[in-house]
Amino acid sequence: MQLRALTLLPTQESYRHAYPCLQSMLRDDTTTAFLPLPTPADSEESTRTLASLQAYHNHLAPHTTLIVATSGTTGTPKYAQLGAHQLRASATATHHVLGGPGAWLLPLPPYHIAGIQVLLRSLAAGYEPVLQDTRHGFALSDFAAATTQLLDSTPHTRHYTSLVPTQLHKIVSAAQRGDADGLAARTALTYFDAILVGGAALSTDLLHTARTAGAHIVCTYGASETAGGCVYDGYPLPGTRVDIDEEGRIWLGGDTIASGYLNMPDHIAWRRPGWFRTDDHGHWNTSCTDSGRRDNKEILHSPRLCVDGRLDDAICSGGLTIFPHVVENALATHPAISQVVVIGKPDARLGEHVTAVIVPAVPSANTSVAATTDNLADALTVESLRHWVSAAGLPPTAAPREVIIRADLPVKGIGKIDRRHLRDIL
Repeated sequence: MQLRALTLLPTQESYRHAYPCLQSMLRDDTTTAFLPLPTPADSEESTRTLASLQAYHNHLAPHTTLIVATSGTTGTPKYAQLGAHQLRASATATHHVLGGPGAWLLPLPPYHIAGIQVLLRSLAAGYEPVLQDTRHGFALSDFAAATTQLLDSTPHTRHYTSLVPTQLHKIVSAAQRGDADGLAARTALTYFDAILVGGAALSTDLLHTARTAGAHIVCTYGASETAGGCVYDGYPLPGTRVDIDEEGRIWLGGDTIASGYLNMPDHIAWRRPGWFRTDDHGHWNTSCTDSGRRDNKEILHSPRLCVDGRLDDAICSGGLTIFPHVVENALATHPAISQVVVIGKPDARLGEHVTAVIVPAVPSANTSVAATTDNLADALTVESLRHWVSAAGLPPTAAPREVIIRADLPVKGIGKIDRRHLRDIL
């Protein structure tokens, strides 16, 4: 087999140029494995990346058609090997759960697994996807326009899209401020039969707000190593298995699991044949927040997977383990907070203490900036936020002991909050 770079940019022209290669990814008889990159195949960056992988060429798993990079939290790229079987299984299971094949809008980078899967699902369904050009950022007006283009070009089918939480937050918060582009983008959300949201944790407050506005949100969980999302709204897709070991670590198995890493064949993630060892902590629960799919009789009485957070993000404070997402969910409901990330910082007495990094809410069109500024200092103090977290039912150890105000939060990849970088700079 040969390894080949494939340029994938968020444009219709790039998709059409890559179409034969995308078709090849879904065929069992191909002799080429493609590595999607956001740069021309003959560029210095692409050449350097390919050259670094050639030493592992003999480790290519049989039937591999797609090599996709995943950095995890270490920052060291790993390259998961996926074949036509895994990619087709993922597309089939996704469309089965969503209610059938349909046309897709892609507002994500197409060279990440979430973006690639939108292209491949579209191809499997027989529709050309609409790609929103996000090379200069996620513009709300462009999202609304791309949605209109999708609906006009495919009027008699189901319509889907895929977002990351930061994009959904941008739409919802702009609409709440009365921004015209935000209102148009929020209206566009309601035209989709399903909107997959994954890549990072989605706060319960943002989920509720989006669904209340009429958006059919499906929370997805998965990784590059599982061909993208393989658990939807807490329930495994058909063909997916989930196991939780004694330490609470989530393992994923089934039809969409990659055949290991190309450049790390002995990695611990694959020590259990047929399974992928995640870095996430989770538990089964029959009483988690309503997933929005309770009308499905097949899952009505099934336990639901609740992802508590990444094991390496857990904060050890005063002998207790605190998962940031739980605290973030509590703080996200605060009216003075637009975005929040919780991290642990060294503490001589507690080991670590909870630190809330906050982007304050922007005033709505009906709220004066002066009034908001006057109230902000009082609303976002350590004391007031500790009280807010306590009122949400969390223990005192989970309440923030430090608050840092920022204008924005660093992101990486498809739009995930970069916690590692945030910890480094703070």
